[in-house]
Amino acid sequence: MPLESLSGHEVSERVPHTPGNPPTYWLTRFMILRLLGLIYAVAFLVAINQIVPLIGDNGLLPVGIFLKQVSQVLGSAGAGFVRLPSLFWIWHSDTALLTVSWIGFILSCVVVAGYANAPLLGVIWFLYMSIVHAGQDWYGYGWEIQLTETGFLAIFLCPLLDMRPFPKRPPPMLIIILFRWLTFRIMLGSGLIKFRGDKIWRDGTALYYYFETQPIPGPLTRWFHFLSHTSLKIGVWFNWLAELVAPWFVFWPRLARHIAGSVIVLFQFVIILSGNLSFLNWLTILPALACFDDGFWARILPRALVRRAEAAADRAEESQPMITTSYIIAALIALLSIQPAINMLSTQQIMNTSFDPLDLVNTYGAFGSVGQERANVIFEGTMDDTTNNKAIWKPYVYKGLPVPLDKRPPQIAPYQLRLDWQMWFAAMSTADQYPWTYNLVWKLLHNDPGAVSLFAGNPFPNKPPRYIRAVLYRYQFAKPGNPQGIYWTREKIGDWMPALSVDDPQLVKFLRYEGWVR
Repeated sequence: MPLESLSGHEVSERVPHTPGNPPTYWLTRFMILRLLGLIYAVAFLVAINQIVPLIGDNGLLPVGIFLKQVSQVLGSAGAGFVRLPSLFWIWHSDTALLTVSWIGFILSCVVVAGYANAPLLGVIWFLYMSIVHAGQDWYGYGWEIQLTETGFLAIFLCPLLDMRPFPKRPPPMLIIILFRWLTFRIMLGSGLIKFRGDKIWRDGTALYYYFETQPIPGPLTRWFHFLSHTSLKIGVWFNWLAELVAPWFVFWPRLARHIAGSVIVLFQFVIILSGNLSFLNWLTILPALACFDDGFWARILPRALVRRAEAAADRAEESQPMITTSYIIAALIALLSIQPAINMLSTQQIMNTSFDPLDLVNTYGAFGSVGQERANVIFEGTMDDTTNNKAIWKPYVYKGLPVPLDKRPPQIAPYQLRLDWQMWFAAMSTADQYPWTYNLVWKLLHNDPGAVSLFAGNPFPNKPPRYIRAVLYRYQFAKPGNPQGIYWTREKIGDWMPALSVDDPQLVKFLRYEGWVR
């Protein structure tokens, strides 16, 4: 019977998945690589738009200064490269930053379109790792090393040269298993860090506060926040199911593995709806896709795609070099997993940490503790000659963090606003613990286009302000349906940074010491 004449049900039945016919993973590989390409594309797009004002020659944390400091600490640029491999040791101008970002974005779009092989994915992996290792505070998030680890594994899903969506080489089973090992560590590590880290997770009340205090709320976050306490406690139980129970079943036989993968994916989708956590949740879904075989995908994907996978399986030819390579990679990952596994089981567990220069096997975790109040730092400027109560202060509105009380939180993710994220952390600390904020103020005092571009707009488009200060506010969600039609209420906590001007000698002295002004 010609393949084209089969119905969707018949095609799905022909995809081997019974005990007598071991599962195949052609569609699984297709889905993993397409999602990886999309995540890479978003990550490189973020870099295209933000990397120059963040780490460029005139950025908030210039990469040239950073690389020089690393060289001095480690003794040489060569030692720096070994510790933090990056193309920017060779060339780190603004042009270099944008060139790497644009090449990475274009190649990622090729993967999204369906074309990938090992060298292409290897290039993308190294380009993004180059950005992460030079990105300093702006790239210090767990999902950055999670993307480098995920991207490294994906290299070995593909043939060496054949770029077709369904090449003749089947995906190596060992690499599929390594993806399951990755999702096991991500989920269990996240569950353990919560269970150990904060009693409000253990008593089931964490979600009473989490939605209001998370980094960047989304359009539905307030709705989640005002759910009943019973519903929010059920949410915590679902969290335990997804993070502490489901991971143990990702290596089990087919039915248990499919259920575990479904729980993990559903859990991530709920988080996606509830806020803006960059591309973290999409990236966490990716290795969980390895729990599903072609028999599962054949029931939900378009019939034409299933037929192409079936045709590829019919003409498949095993590649001994691919199989041998998968054994080598599995042995390497097993060796590098020892320290992360010990860390995960330790009562002194740390999260989002790499133990090797290439970030090949890392520890993960998120929200080990949950704040119970939301503090926001807002930069404000004035054209007045005075900084007392008579001055008229205008805020610099963030693109994601709340500032106006009547503005509904926007949908940002999977895109990431890196300044907004850092300012969420900064609000829990002091300006001296985030010294680049003084550089940001200096640039705003000069209407620096790069710094201003990190905000939603410039309240002083024609002339820079005379003074800028940073004020710490406590924000809370306003109840839905309130007469004022507002989303937030707030109260002033105090000054986070005093009013500063371009004539402030202490400010100028500090910036010169850091090398940020000459």
